[in-house]
Amino acid sequence: MNKNVTKPKERSFLRMTLGKAWFRAKRRLQWTFSNEKFAQIRNDAQAHELYFSHKTPLLRKLKDVDMHLQHNKIINLRIAAQKVNGVVLQPNETFSYWRLIGKPTRKKGYAEGMILDKGKVTTGTGGGLCQLSNLIYWITIHTPLTVIERHRHSFDVFPDANRTQPFGSGATCFYNYIDLVIKNETDGVFKLNIELCGEYLHGAWTSDTAPQFKYEVYEKDHAIQSQFWGGYTRHNIIHRKIFSTDGEEVADEFVVENNAIMMYNPLISQKNGHP
Repeated sequence: MNKNVTKPKERSFLRMTLGKAWFRAKRRLQWTFSNEKFAQIRNDAQAHELYFSHKTPLLRKLKDVDMHLQHNKIINLRIAAQKVNGVVLQPNETFSYWRLIGKPTRKKGYAEGMILDKGKVTTGTGGGLCQLSNLIYWITIHTPLTVIERHRHSFDVFPDANRTQPFGSGATCFYNYIDLVIKNETDGVFKLNIELCGEYLHGAWTSDTAPQFKYEVYEKDHAIQSQFWGGYTRHNIIHRKIFSTDGEEVADEFVVENNAIMMYNPLISQKNGHP
């Protein structure tokens, strides 16, 4: 696989500011006038059959990132988790990450956490919420739910130290136009369960019916390439195999293709990351 990736253009502060305002207004209009029926928390929903669950560590030691930002991230995740825990997706309903959570502000209790901006680590109110969107996306692609909208960082900022999921298997978020949107196009009812417990962020989709299939997500065609403008880029394709409950493979589906500009030396040693 040989892909030429153009180096990102630098945008002026004014253009970036006006662009954000435009896309945020466009998203609000979409929420207001859309014919979509959006999911909400329903405490009386009967959805106790586990489809898939996963957990991710709350604290990670990242190069050149102050640990107090990691602790602030936990504060932010705890607030946001309350907005999505217990959300029920009825047939033909849509889940919107930002529509449920709302804008993270200091007034709501959000703290300064780590955010990624054009491949650089910086700080912002509500930083760290990508861990929640990453988790929701990962558990969703292990279910028959349909991902309508998903985004990934254009930059690969950190090496793969202790990575347990394929590169590019998450979903980034930025209020409100870089959203994670999921639709229930099945006949069943699905419930999202999110909690912070001990050292982990836990997530699970449960349903009112027992799972009919099992899913195995994997990557293929992984490649790191040198680009003509001097940097390195990373590519892969995420697929998933679908198995019947008796273990027979019934399908192998394309999920998403990822392309990212690497912000670290790709020739690092095996023990510190994925070469």
